[in-house]
Amino acid sequence: MNGELKIISGSSNLALSEAICDHLGSKLTPCLREKFSDGEIRIEIQDNVRGCDVFVVQSTCDPVNFHFMELCLMLDALKRASARRVTAVVPYYGYARQDRKVSPRAPISAKLCADCLTVAGMKRLVTIDLHAGQIQGFFNLPVDNIYAAPVLLEELRTREEDMVMVSPDAGGTERARAYAKRLNAGLAIVDKRRDAPNQAKAMHVIGEVKDKTCVVMDDMIDTAGTMCQAARVLMEHGAKDVIACATHPVLSGPAMDRLSAAPFSEVIVTNTLPIPEEKIAKCNKIKVKSVAGILAKCIHNVHTESSVSVLFV
Repeated sequence: MNGELKIISGSSNLALSEAICDHLGSKLTPCLREKFSDGEIRIEIQDNVRGCDVFVVQSTCDPVNFHFMELCLMLDALKRASARRVTAVVPYYGYARQDRKVSPRAPISAKLCADCLTVAGMKRLVTIDLHAGQIQGFFNLPVDNIYAAPVLLEELRTREEDMVMVSPDAGGTERARAYAKRLNAGLAIVDKRRDAPNQAKAMHVIGEVKDKTCVVMDDMIDTAGTMCQAARVLMEHGAKDVIACATHPVLSGPAMDRLSAAPFSEVIVTNTLPIPEEKIAKCNKIKVKSVAGILAKCIHNVHTESSVSVLFV
């Protein structure tokens, strides 16, 4: 055992942190989070954490840089308060799409973020559905990249339609295949050509989708361009129904308008990121499933030195 279990929440997703505590039968450790008039962040842990096993829950979502800096300051505060071990629980790891150099004189932002968290005092990372699995290698400490699959599979199994799992691009084929195998469903791929960042053009479908319910799988929905292009192409190829399914609802820019206009009957996401009420009001197709249960199990198993791999499906 690593001392008393303590859960501390950043400001990005307080509802998820409270739900995790409900599953664990504990309460959030009080923490002061304020901003000075010039935008600087003030952090103060308001309980004794000396010798404790502390888990800091914070998604690095919009505003990404603010929440990332807040997380770093909380980790530093806990390190200086002599916590025995500090684990960052980051359901959505920002900058994960910048995991390599794609042009000259460009940074590897995901690696820099990993270094910052490590220097700040993090001893372990728990995250969900990393955009690129190799980011785990950016850390010289344990990383638990768990999956939202149990939550999403539970929802999809309630449907009795003849389903086909669809990857909206070639890069997501492995993810779609994994879901198809567990649901005993078909598999299809949408061939996509990207002309510029956040702009996608879907071309044609590889696989049989006619008269079937197509579930377009991705790890995140950002501007929703990829998802919506895929949905339209699937309908053109005779799909009976199209459902969007993703772990991280980033939903930036024109995403809500695009999802509302796209031929989706449902958009299934998780609460790794909070969705503001005004966004949900724009699109009545969104269905949010909670990952609090699997995060709570992961935290419990890490704290008790039990196996985390039992959470994988």
